[in-house]
Amino acid sequence: MTVYESSRGSVAKYLAARGISDETARSYRLGYVESPLPGDSEYEGRLAIPYICANGSVVDIRYRATGDAKPKYLSRVGAAPRMFSVSAFLNAGETIWITEGEVDAITLNQCDIPSVGIPGAMQWQRHWALLFADFDSVKVICDGDHAGKDFGKRISQEIEGATILHLPEGKDVNDIYVEEGLDVLREAVVA
Repeated sequence: MTVYESSRGSVAKYLAARGISDETARSYRLGYVESPLPGDSEYEGRLAIPYICANGSVVDIRYRATGDAKPKYLSRVGAAPRMFSVSAFLNAGETIWITEGEVDAITLNQCDIPSVGIPGAMQWQRHWALLFADFDSVKVICDGDHAGKDFGKRISQEIEGATILHLPEGKDVNDIYVEEGLDVLREAVVA
């Protein structure tokens, strides 16, 4: 259990508004920084998103604003970029999806679309391409903004044969899921 999981109820409305079920929130061990631990005061009032290994151990936590606070995401000082939702590698068949961000990966996995998340458009690490070598199909879902286009371009240069899917301007996976539903999301990313 991550230290902030016990406060998840404080962020339940936010998660529901993002279309994240309570079951999914529990499986990802999402939490809320209600009473920060020493040294964590800058994360107070944020969603705690643990990075969980396939064996269940937490190796890092990122913090997302649940309102208009800037920056939207905070990482722990000195934390190295990590791929999110690596257990998707174990659940994927011949195809795996790559998203920009944790919430988009959570959304797709909740919809039974195996996905890993990259913690921001500029955080892709070259050596991660090796993890996708045995998949028949790798689909990279790009947010509908300039950073999303750069994200897709960069990954397509690293993973041979990756399919780049650009979302409509100003949209990400979670936006489409919440605003337009599962069928429209599947049409946009599974095609």
